[in-house]
Amino acid sequence: MGKKWYNFLVSVDQPAEQSSQNETAAEDVTPAVRTAAQTVAEITSAVAVDPTFTKPVSNPSSFDEIYRAAEIVDATHGYTILKVADMLQSEHIRTQTPAVKRSSILLALEAAGVKLQEVLEDAVRRDRALDTYEHVQEKALQDLEGQKSEENRQVQAELDRIVAEHQARIQKNNDEVTREKERFYGWRLKKQQEEKKISDAVSYFVTENPITAGGHPSEPPAAPKQHES
Repeated sequence: MGKKWYNFLVSVDQPAEQSSQNETAAEDVTPAVRTAAQTVAEITSAVAVDPTFTKPVSNPSSFDEIYRAAEIVDATHGYTILKVADMLQSEHIRTQTPAVKRSSILLALEAAGVKLQEVLEDAVRRDRALDTYEHVQEKALQDLEGQKSEENRQVQAELDRIVAEHQARIQKNNDEVTREKERFYGWRLKKQQEEKKISDAVSYFVTENPITAGGHPSEPPAAPKQHES
């Protein structure tokens, strides 16, 4: 395991006042360190498999719910690693040295008939439950991201299709108006020519010509601009 949170409880450090009683052991710390490492190995091997979540977690912020979903049950004696963590923050020992804190916890466990390894195994189970649930949430997040990315791609494709269709309709409408204007102004030009022919013929017989000719623009205005998306 890469985590060293358990080093505090399996530390082989001793209070300074006990050094005179343990001079021989202090001369060679390698066996003690090896023993601590072996202890850690025994603890982790005792919790051989990762937890299986047998029920959904409705509130990921509730670690108690995560532990229950992973079927981590508190021991009957009540000494879990969480209780030990609370004890370490007790006003009676929280300001003490690590050695004093360690001794106080070990004395309390001994008085309750609780083995330290039981507490550490509980810690490993909870740590693995949290790690496993982290992977579950991360996988769910990745799946959600992939799903929504695909949905967004489809929505964008549909949006592009709709925009293209509407742009085509706008262009079709503009083209239709342009054609009708061209037809109308072409007809107006011919109408003016017809009126002039009539007016010229009438002019030979009247002083005031009653025929109206011209006076209207004969060229169509510029075609409407295409709507830009």
